[in-house]
Amino acid sequence: MLCVVYKSLKKAETYLFVERRDDFSRVPAPLLDTFGTPQLAMIVNLANRDRLAQADIGKVRDALRSQGYYLQLPPPPENLLKAHLAGQASTRD
Repeated sequence: MLCVVYKSLKKAETYLFVERRDDFSRVPAPLLDTFGTPQLAMIVNLANRDRLAQADIGKVRDALRSQGYYLQLPPPPENLLKAHLAGQASTRD
């Protein structure tokens, strides 16, 4: 199963996976408006892979089959203050 990966120029670390190159017919218009002009990042053969760097390959395959696209968002930013406070609380106990 081949898929084409595009990166967003508007949203950092945001990627859109579609089934065919330059075919955004199944991607909702509001999503494309927010995503911006897609820039080709790579073409990936999902059949030859066991995993992807930041996305669950099973979810990507399922989304491509069912809705025709998969949107990969960046991981949430790490809350360093929360981690620090939690570490302090555990050392007091």
